[in-house]
Amino acid sequence: MATITVRNLDDEVKELLRIAAAQKGHSMEEEARLILKQALTTPASGVGLGSQLRQRFSLLHVDTLELPSK
Repeated sequence: MATITVRNLDDEVKELLRIAAAQKGHSMEEEARLILKQALTTPASGVGLGSQLRQRFSLLHVDTLELPSK
C-alpha cells in the first residue's frame, strides 16, 4: 500500500473533511481514502454539463422562457 502526503490543504477543506469523517464515524484519513477512491473509480458520464442541464430541465416542458427586462 502506498503513502501520500497532502501539503497546504486549505483550512476550510480540512474542516469539511473532518466533519464528513465524524458524521460517518471514521477518521479523516479513511474519509480521504474513500473520497479519492470514489472520484477515481466512478466512470465519467460522457455527457457534458450543458447536455445534463438540458435533459434535466426538459422535464418542465417549457419551450421558451420569458427573460426579465433590464
